[in-house]
Amino acid sequence: MGGCVGRPRGDSQRSRSRASGYSRKRAGRNEPLKKEKPKWKSDYPMTDGQLRSKRDEFWDTAPAFEGRKEIWDALKAAAYAIEANDLELAQAIVDGASITLPHGSLTECFDELGNRYQLPVYCLAPPVNLILERYDEDGADTPEPAPNPRREFQLKVRLSSGKDVKLSASMTDTIGQLKKQLHAEEGIEPSRQRWFFSGKLLTDRMKLQETKIQKDFVVQVIVNQSQGTQN
Repeated sequence: MGGCVGRPRGDSQRSRSRASGYSRKRAGRNEPLKKEKPKWKSDYPMTDGQLRSKRDEFWDTAPAFEGRKEIWDALKAAAYAIEANDLELAQAIVDGASITLPHGSLTECFDELGNRYQLPVYCLAPPVNLILERYDEDGADTPEPAPNPRREFQLKVRLSSGKDVKLSASMTDTIGQLKKQLHAEEGIEPSRQRWFFSGKLLTDRMKLQETKIQKDFVVQVIVNQSQGTQN
């Protein structure tokens, strides 16, 4: 009579042992975050708005697949800190969440249970072929405020440096207009500003009344270093 031919038990156990040993080895090695941001080129010239949309899509969907939500939240916060060139804050977030970095980068990391997390490079740095959008010359995208607009309240924004700034705002103002006001007061180019409220990125065309922001709320503004002069 014929019989079934299978893999010897010892081979199977050795195979599983090698796999688990590999994971422990990769998760056990821990390097500090590197100062250098990864350099990459997009398959097509990408605008700043397209880059932000791509990042939003990743952060909205990544926790649904695998890993722990609290770790994804920590990685998101660390990525924002890296974007604001605050490496010390990013390292503190990573350490506080017990995240292990085998290569000193968020592109591959592990939590304390050995779960693996991978962040795409576009979440950590813009591409070298990023198209910088014009804010001052393109009036169609960010219309100028009316000569004597009616202002309703003082909007508090908190910069990534920790400084609080109060802007004169009305609920009909767009985020693009308020970015210009912040530029006038603090000298921060609109293209370097990333406005967040309740964890959501605010786009230039959004009006305050669409964001549900009230006068006592604080808007977070991440300030990026200049990526170079605009063309």
